[in-house]
Amino acid sequence: MEAAEAEARLLLQEARESIEAARSYRRELQQRLRGLHQAREQIKDSATLTRDVLEQHFSDLKGTLKKLLDERLMSLLQEVDVIEQESIKPLDECQKLIEHGVSTADDLLREGESAVDGDVGQQNEKLGNFTKKALHIQLDSLPEVPSLVDVPCLSAQLDDCLITILKNQIFRHGTVASRPPVQLEEFVEKPGGILVRWCKVDDDFMVQDYRLQYRKSTASPFEDVYVGSETEFMVLHMDPNVDYQFRVCARGDGRQEWSPWSIPQLGRTTLVPHEWTAGLEGYSLSSRRNIALRNDSQSCGVLYSKAPTYFCGQTLTFRQTVGQPDRRDSLGVCVEQRNGDDSLQRDKAVCISTNGAVFVNGKEMTNQLPAVTSGSTVTFDMEVVQLGPCSNEGGNFKLRVTISSNNREVVFDWVLDQCCGSLYFGCSFSYPGWKVLVF
Repeated sequence: MEAAEAEARLLLQEARESIEAARSYRRELQQRLRGLHQAREQIKDSATLTRDVLEQHFSDLKGTLKKLLDERLMSLLQEVDVIEQESIKPLDECQKLIEHGVSTADDLLREGESAVDGDVGQQNEKLGNFTKKALHIQLDSLPEVPSLVDVPCLSAQLDDCLITILKNQIFRHGTVASRPPVQLEEFVEKPGGILVRWCKVDDDFMVQDYRLQYRKSTASPFEDVYVGSETEFMVLHMDPNVDYQFRVCARGDGRQEWSPWSIPQLGRTTLVPHEWTAGLEGYSLSSRRNIALRNDSQSCGVLYSKAPTYFCGQTLTFRQTVGQPDRRDSLGVCVEQRNGDDSLQRDKAVCISTNGAVFVNGKEMTNQLPAVTSGSTVTFDMEVVQLGPCSNEGGNFKLRVTISSNNREVVFDWVLDQCCGSLYFGCSFSYPGWKVLVF
């Protein structure tokens, strides 16, 4: 009896497992069906959009070509009018001269016939006047009439090869691509921003520049955020836990037009932005409090972050404009805020000085980085390497720290006596003119 019950329980368990496996299998199939549906819709939507773009483009092209042809025809007709008028004008003047001569000759003929047929008593006087008048008119002087070979004969020269040239250009005009040559590849969350990476998927497409756009919602238009030759860009000033839509395209080498846009993708950051603490005399902050400027105040101290927003596994980046350096200057991270210090070159902190010296818990390391320069970036990367048991009461704790500056880096282990899930960042400068952006 017990064996039968055990067998029944086993069969029931197997049946339940099979049912759960069937449910999981069905969920997976349904998810794949949704993926197929999305793929089908993407093909159809993109094909419809491509048709609309092609029809609109060629409609605009036909309108432009008709306008250009009409303008050229009008220009040629105006040339015909000008040549006709300029050529007819001297002929009109010659015609007037001949008609005037004909009229004069008619008058002279009538006068001569009257003198010949007149009374004998007045005949001599009339004949004398007629003879004088005839001599004055110079009956042997005739205006010159140009021959037909000397006057313009208008014609139109139309080169039929234009049709061949246009035909060849039109048949090569435009292409249809099954996919854009560039696609978005990765979104990396950053505090108050996203590091966007993209890649070229068409090996035959020679890229000159990339163009990245984003928008906060589908109701707002896309706007340019980056144009250049790099394949990644850090987009800052983004609200946490809000979806942003991104797209990227490229411009071919030596070309002016941009390629089709990549498939838009959503990206978001769940990390709150890094902010400096407001209100410390000696530093002025930007409206977003991610940029700190060392002002002319004589007050000196460490400017800390508003909260411990740096977590291991992230990259903390400082980008600065330099002022006059001092050996006590510092950029770095620390376990806790501590008032009264004038530098992060102390215990429970790691930092780099503006001259490139690296300090761990207040001690200068042998390895040194290049001096900080304007526009350069200093980055901190940390990962946890635990030495001993960690509890609320503390314990041995080690962080592997990588500090990079001007294409060089140092790597070391930072030993702490307590677990640190998050860290503060800070800076200190003795002289005005230094400006630091943190992200």
